This record gives sequence, structure tokens and C-alpha cells, in this order.
Amino acid sequence: VTVCFKHLSSTPLQILFYLNSWYFAAFYLAEILMFIYKGILLPYPSDNLVLDVVLLLLFLALEILRLFYGWKGNLCERSLASCASLFILLPCAALAVYYLLLQTFVLRLEFILSAVLLCFYALEFLLGLLSLSAFSRSKVY
Repeated sequence: VTVCFKHLSSTPLQILFYLNSWYFAAFYLAEILMFIYKGILLPYPSDNLVLDVVLLLLFLALEILRLFYGWKGNLCERSLASCASLFILLPCAALAVYYLLLQTFVLRLEFILSAVLLCFYALEFLLGLLSLSAFSRSKVY
């Protein structure tokens, strides 16, 4: 008896998750260095600096969760994990917009890095929806 399995996981989405994990690590390191720069050279209110750093820590936790669920959901072809990754993408995108436009001082480098991160998020959202629809249509028992 020959059983044929169709692989539903998305290779482009998995590549994006891999690239985004490295990009976010570089983004996070750059943000930490820019916060040190802004804290030393700019008249940054201490309350705002604390808020921005706490939001950056929250951003790290959410991004790790999002990438983990997206990675595992795509490779294991699981709708629930993929759906969780897409839901966590929304607060991550909101935080990226915060660092793009709404923080106290936005450096040009931060603007560019956040815009690139939002492009990653848009592509991952589209490919994630396509993968989620493929996983949901399949009969997995």
C-alpha cells in the first residue's frame, strides 16, 4: 500500500521566518545602542526612556513567541500555532509602528529599520494567511 502525503508547509514563509529572526536580532541590538546614544546625548525624559525600554523588552518577548509559533506551525502544518503567530503579529506590528513614528525621539536609522521590519511583517502576514488556509482545508487526523 502506497500512501502519498502532500506537504502543505510554505518554504517562502519558512525562509522569511529565518531571515526575520536574524533581522530582528540586529534590529534589537541597534535599538539598544540607539537608546544608549539617545539617553546620553539627547534630552530624553527619564520616564519616556523607561517606557521605551520596557516596550522594547515586551517587543522581544512577543517576537520570540511569534517566530516560535510561526516556525513550528508552518513546519508541523498546524493551524492553531499558525493562527497564534498571526495574532501575535498584530501587537508586534503596533510596536514596530511605535518605534517608527511615536517614540520621543526617532532617529533616521530607527525609521529605516522599523520600516524594513514592517515589510517583513506584511510579507509574513500574507504568506501566513495562505499557509493557514492550506492547513485548514486539509484533512489531518
